[in-house]
Amino acid sequence: MKHRHLIPLAAVSLAALAWPALAQQQGVSKDQLLIGSILDLSGPLAGYGKDLRNGMNLRIAEVNEQGGVHGRKLALRVEDNGYDPKRAVLAAQKLVNQDKVFVMVGMLGAASANAAMPTLAQKNVMNFFPMALAKDMYEPVDKLKFAFVSSYIEQMTRATPRLYKEKNATKACTLYQDDDYGQEVMKGAEIGLKSINVEFAERTTYKRGATDFSSQVARLRAANCDFVVLGTVIRETVGAIAESRKLGYNPTFLTSVGAYTDLIPRLGGKGMDGLYSTMMAQVPYEDDASQPLRFWANKYKTAYNENPTVFSTYGYVIIDRLATALQKNGPAVSTDSLAKTLESLKVPSDMFGMPAMSWSPTSHLATSEARLSQIQNGRWKVVLDYDQMMK
Repeated sequence: MKHRHLIPLAAVSLAALAWPALAQQQGVSKDQLLIGSILDLSGPLAGYGKDLRNGMNLRIAEVNEQGGVHGRKLALRVEDNGYDPKRAVLAAQKLVNQDKVFVMVGMLGAASANAAMPTLAQKNVMNFFPMALAKDMYEPVDKLKFAFVSSYIEQMTRATPRLYKEKNATKACTLYQDDDYGQEVMKGAEIGLKSINVEFAERTTYKRGATDFSSQVARLRAANCDFVVLGTVIRETVGAIAESRKLGYNPTFLTSVGAYTDLIPRLGGKGMDGLYSTMMAQVPYEDDASQPLRFWANKYKTAYNENPTVFSTYGYVIIDRLATALQKNGPAVSTDSLAKTLESLKVPSDMFGMPAMSWSPTSHLATSEARLSQIQNGRWKVVLDYDQMMK
């Protein structure tokens, strides 16, 4: 895999010439481009939200140190939704109607992103690269919707039957969060299992924010499930697996990229070993990284006094791709022109392990590829790479 080095973005003085024509474009001024994001900073995904914000701010600082994009500095406004779709709507209204952001980036959570979309549409604000892996984020094709990672459905459709057969499993079951996210993971796994003539023997759900999984795990165990698909996030993944281990119940557990985080083994300890997850960018372990990635990780640690996580890399990548698109767009930027630019943009793979990305007028999803990792001795390890997952 060829890795690309992030290229400095030079300031271009033509921005001043283009400014009169952009007077009516929300969020764009002669010397600034205002972007917004809605993240969970206080709820069950607060760890993800904080790291996404840090990653975004790191790349924004780099871009601005280099003079911005076409003479404009990037400015980021972030609102906390607490992983609550109702709060996401209020946050979107503030960012779009009061702060008047040009584009919304990296919105966290499928339910929250879907809830916020009507507000964005009213003011022609693009939903750029949400950290919400639902097909609604890029289908149907719309100038306001561009995604950079494949949906939960696509990832689970591929991974589930592959792992089920590899493990010689005999009975599949699922435990998932009763919302857009959990249902997408479940649906993808269901589609994948049907391709090998297998159906779920048991389905059980939980409400967002739940902490007790004893009844759900008891149902899975009673059904003799030896393969369990988890549509869970951080604490819920740890809670469900810990309850299973306590009972001596040890099926193969498969979750989605929504739970691919080093927080799982850190919070759950040795009991999390064996968990599988779909993923793209790798957890940036500094002692197991390339020199460019180690340099980046040290820069991140210097800025925030903590090690980066995979969500730090996602935040960084989101802003990097936005800056790349804005640079190619030229100084006369608008929502419509940015959409047209993205539809012809191609970006090679990078040091984080993200696959090559491209968009077109008929597809606003950058890539449908994903990999499979497993927790081994407290660390995530890739067990099936992109090309192997496609077989």
